[in-house]
Amino acid sequence: MEIKKSSKADLEKIKGTSLLLGMVVGLAVLFVGFEWAQKDLKIAQNEGISDVIAEEEIEITTQNEPPPPPPPPPPAQEVAEILNIVEDDANIAQVDLLSSEDNQREAQVQTYVPPAQVEEEEEDTETIFQVVEKAPEFPGGQAAMLSFISKALRYPVVAQENGIHGRVTCAFVVNRDGSIVDIEVLRGVDPSLDKEAMRVISTMPKWRPGEQRGKPVRVKFTLPVHFRLQ
Repeated sequence: MEIKKSSKADLEKIKGTSLLLGMVVGLAVLFVGFEWAQKDLKIAQNEGISDVIAEEEIEITTQNEPPPPPPPPPPAQEVAEILNIVEDDANIAQVDLLSSEDNQREAQVQTYVPPAQVEEEEEDTETIFQVVEKAPEFPGGQAAMLSFISKALRYPVVAQENGIHGRVTCAFVVNRDGSIVDIEVLRGVDPSLDKEAMRVISTMPKWRPGEQRGKPVRVKFTLPVHFRLQ
């Protein structure tokens, strides 16, 4: 049995038309949606700008007023002058007025104190110096002293026979007048040589004394005496 189809019930005829209408409706809805969104964005931006401008216009600045001037000082009180009338026969004490120069002179006379004289301490004449500004010296110098010792020295016979020789170191004090005192042997070699060295020194003439601060002083002097066998 064949199924009969009605020409009104055939949907294939309107398929293309329905699809076209659907696409048109969809595009129209999409276009309307885009237009609506752009209008809201423009309105929001315009409102923000207007608010900023309005705030800047509303801002008000105030100026500080200068402080009021200080009140004027009170008027000075006038002091009434009182004149005391003195009779001619009244007893008035006499006062001597001195000028500034007279006062200065009196002050100098009253306050002047003569400077104290400092007495220089005299050096003890018994003090013996080891080192002085100017050392004592044999008359004629070092060469004259060696020549005097070589001429005055007598080599002891006992020391010659025993072959004794060497250097005897002696010390003595040159007084303020140049005389030789307090002769002693610091380092000896033999009693005979030590005795001869002391004898030669005791026969020396007066020396030129040592000086300290321009004054003659006592000075201790050390002198070696050499004994050599020929």
